[in-house]
Amino acid sequence: MQLSAKHLTVLIILSFIFLMLGNNIINLSHPDEVFYAGTAKEMALNNSWSIPYLFGQPQFEKPILTYWLLRVGYIMFGVDGFGARFFPALFAMLGVIAVYLLGLLGYKDEKKAFISALILMSAGLYVGLARLVFTDMIFSVLILWALLAFFWGYTVGKHKGTGTILFFIFSGLAVLTKGPLGFLLPLLIVILFLFVKKELRFFFSKYSLLGFTLFLIVTLPWYILLAKKFGSNFAQEFFYNDHVRRLLQAEHKENDTWYFYPASMIIGMFPFSIFVVLAFFSFLKRIKEKMMLSINLLLGCWVTVIFAIFTPAHSKLVSYTFPVLPALALLTGDFIYEALASNKRRVIFISSLVCWFILLMIPVALFVSTKKFSVYVPVKEPVYNFIFLYLAVLAIMLFFTLKKKFLLNFYFLVLQALLILLFVFSSQKNFQVYVSAKTSSEYLLNNYTVNNAILCSKLYVRGVRFFTEKPVAVINVRGANFFSPHPIPYLDTDEKVASFLRNQSVTYCILSKSSLIDAKRVAASNSFKLDILKPIGDEYVVKIQTE
Repeated sequence: MQLSAKHLTVLIILSFIFLMLGNNIINLSHPDEVFYAGTAKEMALNNSWSIPYLFGQPQFEKPILTYWLLRVGYIMFGVDGFGARFFPALFAMLGVIAVYLLGLLGYKDEKKAFISALILMSAGLYVGLARLVFTDMIFSVLILWALLAFFWGYTVGKHKGTGTILFFIFSGLAVLTKGPLGFLLPLLIVILFLFVKKELRFFFSKYSLLGFTLFLIVTLPWYILLAKKFGSNFAQEFFYNDHVRRLLQAEHKENDTWYFYPASMIIGMFPFSIFVVLAFFSFLKRIKEKMMLSINLLLGCWVTVIFAIFTPAHSKLVSYTFPVLPALALLTGDFIYEALASNKRRVIFISSLVCWFILLMIPVALFVSTKKFSVYVPVKEPVYNFIFLYLAVLAIMLFFTLKKKFLLNFYFLVLQALLILLFVFSSQKNFQVYVSAKTSSEYLLNNYTVNNAILCSKLYVRGVRFFTEKPVAVINVRGANFFSPHPIPYLDTDEKVASFLRNQSVTYCILSKSSLIDAKRVAASNSFKLDILKPIGDEYVVKIQTE
C-alpha cells in the first residue's frame, strides 16, 4: 500500500504543534531535566565529546548519545529550554511517523494507521516526555524504529536484508542511549514473535551476522573508551549501580507494586485510557479465537516482553515502560477503527460517554483547586478562560457522541492534549517558580556577589548548578542521599552543616522550607546570622554569615 502524502503532512504538522512548539516557554525543571541538560553543558565547558561531566567531574549514569544530541541542540539553538528539548521532541515526531508506517505495513489500512498515530501523538505521557529532557523518548523511539525495520524486512521479502541490518543499527543507537536494554528489549520481542510463528530461522541469516557486526561497531567504541579510561569506577556506576542495583533495590519504594506499571500505562494513555482497556480485552479475545494478524502478534509480544522485563525489578518509574506506548497506540487504534467499521456502536457509545464524564472532572477539579489553593494561583484569568473553553469543547463532544458521530468525537478527543498545553503555557507564571530553580538562581546572581559554594536543598542542587555555574553543596539532614551520589559536599548532619558554613564565612543558599528550618536550627545553635533574602515559590534565597 502506498503512503498517503496527505496523512504524512498532517501528522508532521500536528506533531510539531503537539510535541515541539513552545518548548522554550517553561524553564528547565528540577531535578532530572537539569541533570541531562547540565551534563551536556559541562561537556561543552570541558570541551569533551566522549566523557559526560557533572559538577565538574565525570559521571556515568547514562551513555553518550543523548548528550551528543543535546550538545548539537545547544549549537543550533543556544543553551536554553528549546535547545535542550529539541531532539527529544524531534524523536517524538519521528515516533509518530514510525507508528503510522508500522500501522500501514501491518494493517494495510491508511485510516487505521493514521488513527493509531494520532493516538500516540496526543497520549498524555507521550506529549509530556516529548517536552522534557529525558533519555526515555529517544530510547523508546529507537526501539520503535528497530522493530519497524525488522517488521518491514519480515513482511516485505525483498527488504529482509535491509530491514535486518537497520534493526541492529537502531538497537545499537538505543544501547548508546540507555544501555544494554536497548538491544535486549527489541531482540526478545523479535525472538518471541518468531518463536510463536515457528519461524526462528528467519533471524539466523547472513544479514543478522552483518547487522550484529555493525551493532558492535556502533556501540563498543564508547564503552571500551570509558572502561579503559576509568576502569572499575565506570563499571561500578554504570553497570552495577544503574542496572543491577535497580533490579534489587527500590529507589522509590512506594512504586514497588505489581500494579504500578499497568496503572501507569493506562493513565499515561489519557485521554484514551478507557479505549486502551477495551483494546486489551479485544486482543485477548482474538488470541482465544485464534484470529491474529502478524502485526497484532508482534504488538502482543512487544507488550509482554516490556512488562515481563520491568515488573520484577524493584526500582520502578513510569518512564521505564514508556517503550510500550507505541504498541498500545496501535492496538487501541485497531480496536477503535474495527469497532466503528463493524458497527459495534454500542461499545463505542458507552465508552465515549464514560470518557466524557472522566474528562468533565478536569475543569471541575481545576475550578475547585483554584478556589482552595488560591494563594498558588495569583493570576486566575488564564485558569477561568481554560475552564470555559474546555467546557465548550466537552459540549461539542457530547453532541457528537449523542448524534453517534464517533469519528468526529475521536478527533476532538485528540485535541485534549493541545488544550491542556495551551492552558499550561498561558498559566506558566503561576507555577514556573515551583518547577525550576532558574528564577531564584538569577535573582541571587543579579543581586549579590557569590564567591563561595551555594548551599542547596537536594531537589534544587542540579538546577542551581545549571543556572549559576557555581560550586554547590547539599543540605539534607532528613532524607537519603542520591541513588548515584554526586561529587559535591553532602551535609546530612547538623555538625557537617555547621562545619561547612564556618569554612565559608558567607554562604548563599537556595533552600526548601524543611531545609530552611534545619539551617535556622544550625545557625541558632552556632550563633550564625541567617537572613531570608527573598522567598520565590517554594524556594528561599538565604544568606548565612558566621562572622
